[in-house]
Amino acid sequence: MPHSITVDSRDNVWVADVALHQVFKFSHDGKLLLTVGERAVAGDDPSHFNQPSDVAIANDGSFYVSDGYGNNRIVKFDANGKFLLQWGNKGKAAGQFDLPHALTFDQDRVYVLDRGNRRVQIFDRDGRYITEWKGPPFASLQDVKIGRDGLAFVVQMGPAKLPDVSGVLVMRADGSLIERVGRFGNYDGQFLDLHWVAVAKSGAVYTADFEGKRVQKFVRATSR
Repeated sequence: MPHSITVDSRDNVWVADVALHQVFKFSHDGKLLLTVGERAVAGDDPSHFNQPSDVAIANDGSFYVSDGYGNNRIVKFDANGKFLLQWGNKGKAAGQFDLPHALTFDQDRVYVLDRGNRRVQIFDRDGRYITEWKGPPFASLQDVKIGRDGLAFVVQMGPAKLPDVSGVLVMRADGSLIERVGRFGNYDGQFLDLHWVAVAKSGAVYTADFEGKRVQKFVRATSR
């Protein structure tokens, strides 16, 4: 059950597989380069995961895994897959998680989408807690990504009833909301079960709609 797919700065493709409890690194043409975790064996030690949900890769090749569905922790590895450190456990306090579902980072900070606690927690590269984004407009959060311009894109699903909370939240680095893109529905620009987001080098935003069974592409309008 591949849960997330990420492309790093060298065009390698990374997959977090929640059913196999593993993270895979492939070349862009599909050659397997690295496997972390033991196939179909869950655990909470440095060499095992318990349903990892996402992976984020730094420019030096080191990478972070949100070991989310079972272990509620973030794990950091070097470029060769050697364990470096971990942080987090289940709870509501700062630095604790209730299903870290996705993660990303900018130059200095790691952003973890803490789905069960309806917040995005922000840490330094060594896992020290800095701050969090919480409260309205957050509801059912699913994913977070940072674009090259420093804007954050947070996606959340919403039920077919008011208030409609489904869409992509475009946020500043301080956590303030700029706009919400989309709404609940199955027409163009709408979502049934918005689950994932990716930001291209061009700034284009791609969304994965689980129930809608489709990917949509959005571009920011420019003035003429």
